Amino acid sequence: MLNAYPEIKSKIDKLWDMFYSGGMSNPLSAIEQISYLIFMKRLEDMDNQQRKASERRKKKYSSIFKGKENCRWSHWMHFDAESMLNHVRDSVFPFIKELSGENNFYSESMKDAVFLIPKPSLIQEAVKILDEINLSSKGIDLQGDIYEYLLSEISQSGKNGQFRTPRHIIRMIVELVDPKLGNRICDPACGTSGFLIGSFNHILKENTDPENITYDEDGAPHNLTADRIVDKKHWKFLWEKSFFGYDFDTTMVRIGLMNMVLHGIANPRIRYADTLSKGFKERNLYDIVLANPPFKGSVDKSDVADDLTVTGSSKKPKTELLFINLFVNMLIPGGRCGVIVPDGVLFGSSNAHIDTRKIILEECGLEAVISMPSGVFKPYAGVSTAALVFTKGEKTDKVWFYDMQADGYSLDDKRTKIEQNDIPNIIEKWKNRNKNKQPKKCEKWLWVDYEEIKENKYDLSISRYKPIEYEEIEYEKPKVIMKKISKYEQNIESDIKEIMELLQ
Repeated sequence: MLNAYPEIKSKIDKLWDMFYSGGMSNPLSAIEQISYLIFMKRLEDMDNQQRKASERRKKKYSSIFKGKENCRWSHWMHFDAESMLNHVRDSVFPFIKELSGENNFYSESMKDAVFLIPKPSLIQEAVKILDEINLSSKGIDLQGDIYEYLLSEISQSGKNGQFRTPRHIIRMIVELVDPKLGNRICDPACGTSGFLIGSFNHILKENTDPENITYDEDGAPHNLTADRIVDKKHWKFLWEKSFFGYDFDTTMVRIGLMNMVLHGIANPRIRYADTLSKGFKERNLYDIVLANPPFKGSVDKSDVADDLTVTGSSKKPKTELLFINLFVNMLIPGGRCGVIVPDGVLFGSSNAHIDTRKIILEECGLEAVISMPSGVFKPYAGVSTAALVFTKGEKTDKVWFYDMQADGYSLDDKRTKIEQNDIPNIIEKWKNRNKNKQPKKCEKWLWVDYEEIKENKYDLSISRYKPIEYEEIEYEKPKVIMKKISKYEQNIESDIKEIMELLQ
């Protein structure tokens, strides 16, 4: 994390403060505009790297700046403030919007982008700071940390925090689902691409010598060299064909793209789409689906894809139920899903709720239900949630439940770090779940048979199955109790007599 690099952290804080005081009080807009500048810087860096690689291979290289040399960062970064603003707005920004090519990861999502930096002094200072940081020389780990730190300002500012799932929760769910090299991984509600980046890092970690891996204070792995991946075809697939994301907010698409690029994914396939709509046709394509879909209430049934069958009779079906149905449809047989859902999905009594649970229990093998405390998504949401893990096309035999009570942070709006943390225990118990017998006492986890769940209308709330412990109470013998009652009566009579005497 950036705490280990106070000078860089200080520069990022300064950059953020400059945009806020420069008239861009919406943190999402500020992040988007900073992303454009980062992209302009990285574009030239990557072009130089590719040119040098071609020279080493003695191959001809055609620069993306051919005929547009004045759009290079190094060309205009020393302009005076007024000239810089005009040049970037009128020349460089249109250039990056119109980029095209097989390996271009940004141009499609830049079609509707707007350059909003209003002041010459703001762009000049921002360019100076980004050039001083020198992103390309810092390595992928630090590049990703820098951008994650910028993104953290979204939730800390109290706006648009719903787009960010806590990274330690993402790591936990990714660990449970365990994506592999060669998988096609999708998040149909990707936001800032946290689940996709979490999957990328997980694959790198699984292919890195454990002795070389370091962990920061939040438990995030670093120095992921993936030295065990030696086949260039595997690297190409990982960089260009492994990660797919969709979001219905074009700003989030652009931010998610940049986040992935700065984490080392050369050509992330992030696109704008309303994945619940009739126009979205991605079916039976993905090995892994990971998501924290928006719980925005309901949508108009007329807009929903016909094969999302859990709409019931409601004209406005709940989005969380539709998304679960969608994820099942998007997976190939044997594909695995990890999804965060509001607690209502676990025990809702409507036909749509019950039908949804039947799908993941009868058309899939439901493997795990991790109930999470309500404070996990504070300060911007207090809803209780759970993580579900299931595999399409398998049979549910028994389901592993875990009652998470702490995630390493306080469950109030401050979310300060604390010692209590169930996540390491969840991962350890999960990896050894087939060796663990049913706990004799009421522990935090338990197995529940499918037939028992079915008998309870497919209820998936752990409280339904968690055994209740009764404490044995030892009562006194009747003779002792009667003697005490008699003594109490005598005392009452004595008190009454005393009161009557006082009244006379």
